[in-house]
Amino acid sequence: MKNLLKLEEFLLFCLSLFLFSQLDYSWGWYALLFFTPDLSMIGYLANPRFGAWTYNLIHHKGVGITLYVLGALLTIPWLMFAGTILLGHSSFDRVFGYGLKHEDAFQNTHLGKIGR
Repeated sequence: MKNLLKLEEFLLFCLSLFLFSQLDYSWGWYALLFFTPDLSMIGYLANPRFGAWTYNLIHHKGVGITLYVLGALLTIPWLMFAGTILLGHSSFDRVFGYGLKHEDAFQNTHLGKIGR
């Protein structure tokens, strides 16, 4: 089951790459901004509860999909670009076991514990 979920996440990552390829942006921008969603970890400087909230908001795939669809409906390419980054990054994270965070600790995710 775990491998099936990883495959699903990998295919969602591939979907984000395909959607990005339909936009008129350089692949360099995608590579440069791919890890910017991890800036949401700054919330952990306040406390674990706020950190989990900021991290989970930015890494929720629904946010990325919503931004992409909204950008497509309103013909706002940069919003579509942001959506592909959020979807791609979140899916990529989950392929490697970095899930949404519980409020007690960064290592405690909906996919299990990170590390040993």
